[in-house]
Amino acid sequence: MERELASLEEASLRRSLRTNSAVPGSPGRMVRGTGPNNLLNLSANDYLGLSQHPAIVEAMRDTLLKEGAGAGASRLVTGNRMAYSFLEEAIAEWQSCEAALVFANGYMANAGVIRAVVGRDDVVFSDQLNHASIVDGILMSRAELARYRHNDMEHLGALLHKHRDKRRKLIVTDAVFSMDGDQARLRELALLKREYGAMLMVDEAHSGGIYGGRGEGLCHLLGIKDEVDIHMGTFSKAFGVYGAYVCGSRTLADFLVNKARPLIYSTAMPPALLAGIAQALVLVQQEHWRRDRLESAVRFFRDSLLSLGFQIPAGDSPIVPITIGDNETALRFSAALEEKGIAAVAIRPPTVPAGTARIRFSLSAIHTDEELRDAIACIREAGLQLGVIRR
Repeated sequence: MERELASLEEASLRRSLRTNSAVPGSPGRMVRGTGPNNLLNLSANDYLGLSQHPAIVEAMRDTLLKEGAGAGASRLVTGNRMAYSFLEEAIAEWQSCEAALVFANGYMANAGVIRAVVGRDDVVFSDQLNHASIVDGILMSRAELARYRHNDMEHLGALLHKHRDKRRKLIVTDAVFSMDGDQARLRELALLKREYGAMLMVDEAHSGGIYGGRGEGLCHLLGIKDEVDIHMGTFSKAFGVYGAYVCGSRTLADFLVNKARPLIYSTAMPPALLAGIAQALVLVQQEHWRRDRLESAVRFFRDSLLSLGFQIPAGDSPIVPITIGDNETALRFSAALEEKGIAAVAIRPPTVPAGTARIRFSLSAIHTDEELRDAIACIREAGLQLGVIRR
């Protein structure tokens, strides 16, 4: 272990845990460790700025005092509190589907669902840039993995044709890719799914709450909701809380209750957390201004970085990465920004492909125009100092 850690250190790939503290009343800011610096947080996934919303905190507080700290058992034993039924009915109505299930987090949802619906005789078609939880779910399922090049529908079509006689065929993709911020070609995926008789699973972790008239996600916005067999999303990003959901048919929900191991063998979520999620779901649907503000902030931030000469992928999501390439330079860039009052973490392999280390910025609806202008000036200065951009 020590030798491997030393190798990681030499390659600028070693990771360590750093303590952070929230700034009460300022969800867009944070403090590192015990230091005095109040940093603009451009690395969190709190896209709508709900993580400190008083109504969510109050809902959790009230339920905590009534229901206690924990559920005490798995859902199939005695942990299935009324809060689950209330929340899952609300999610199903929001997503216009027959049924919904709540999971502890997105990793458990993806890993549990994929392992439940496919097995040794099946094949899963997975985008090359899908989240690690999807990859791990496929590996645990023991189904054959057919990985297609990122957003390459021609390559996917060829793989589907090659495996057309498999028992079950599952296409799975992120809706918005977590490290690049670009979108899956969902309409084309839906067409291929129909053509080859496959199932389609879409992970809306980074698009739920942001896209759609009520924040339902990218599938609703693009009008392909009914083509998606398994719709997954999280409550830990735009919703500002924690947990995940899976939506689909009643048959799917019943099947997962019997087959999804993370749901069956995990202690149920605390009732207070479920109450917080339920309140966040109400706010996401009602407070449209948050999506409007986020869209404006994203457009300004992206346009500004492009005008300075930074390399960023096309898109309109709040995930805005600057590709640096070299691991050490990415770490130095992140450190330079922190000295200037900005928290922006360097993302390195294996989270991203080798040679594509980056600074991954995440915007929030509660970042002000002044904060973003100041941040862009600091990013420009750091980029010039490190030779990432030229004058």
